[in-house]
Amino acid sequence: MKQMPTLLEVYQAQRRIRPMIRQTPLMAAAELVSRTGAHSIHLKMENLQNTGAFKVRGAANKILSLDDEAQQRGVITFSTGNHGKAVAYVAEKTGIKAVVCLSAHVAPYRVEAIRKLGAEVSVKGHSQDEAEKNYQALTVSKGLVPVVPFDDPLIIAGQGTIALEIMEKLPDTDVLMIPLSGGGLLAGIAMAAKTINPGIHIVGVSLEQSPAMLESLSAGRPIHVEEKDSIADSLLGGIGDDNRYTLSLVEKFADEHLLISEEEIKDGMFYLFDRHRLIVEGAAAVGIGALLNRKINVKGKKVVGLLSGSSINSDEYIRIMQSRLSDGGEG
Repeated sequence: MKQMPTLLEVYQAQRRIRPMIRQTPLMAAAELVSRTGAHSIHLKMENLQNTGAFKVRGAANKILSLDDEAQQRGVITFSTGNHGKAVAYVAEKTGIKAVVCLSAHVAPYRVEAIRKLGAEVSVKGHSQDEAEKNYQALTVSKGLVPVVPFDDPLIIAGQGTIALEIMEKLPDTDVLMIPLSGGGLLAGIAMAAKTINPGIHIVGVSLEQSPAMLESLSAGRPIHVEEKDSIADSLLGGIGDDNRYTLSLVEKFADEHLLISEEEIKDGMFYLFDRHRLIVEGAAAVGIGALLNRKINVKGKKVVGLLSGSSINSDEYIRIMQSRLSDGGEG
């Protein structure tokens, strides 16, 4: 019988990963409050995390839990970018060999960032599912230890440490808005937050472009979706054919799901730059885009939105900001 991650394991992860991560700040967003009628809105700033995204939490928890023999063999993963970078970062810090399998769909700047951290990169296929098949073959041929992006109790528990930091500072939070793709982030945060406060309302925000988790929830099993280009490219990818944890955890703990368009994501990115001078990737702006476009009623609620990362190509980011400014700079 599979063992689901627990709150105790999230606390154990918090102690294990402390040397590898930053405890990121919560920033009040007063102007968003006036726009939405919320009681308060705070932004959990994982865009300031080591490696530029929350993924280092799960990667560190998994890799640091390995015994000496496993660490000597080295680790392998597949990724749309941020998880691969996190695995490469932790492996470099601990002197462990790392191989990261990517698809040709992954942006070149993400590939280069992983290589710069010393990992071996293998690029094959045109989707995360195809990168995963390459990873499975190399895992066997090279004898490496798998560090999957989301569907692992240790990865989920590592991401859940974000909830501990939020609940310590804002224990009476009513609504948590979390980007949703493979589900490791939402599963970990939601499980921990709801165990502490069962009344908290968990909102998953998915891409209109490729909502693999939502399609899988509807079908009751993992569903393949076409990966379309998105400004929130780190939310692309499927949930894995043999999903054992995140599908059921998201089904159990998510109270509401929102779909966000590309233009709404850009709304969020521009707002964060214009009003807070924050540079975030598209995936980090999905919750802000949802709030700005009134996709959720938060009137009178105490809200926390997760800014999941800042990994975006400079040229692409500047193009988006310039386009918004030329359109009148609505933020």
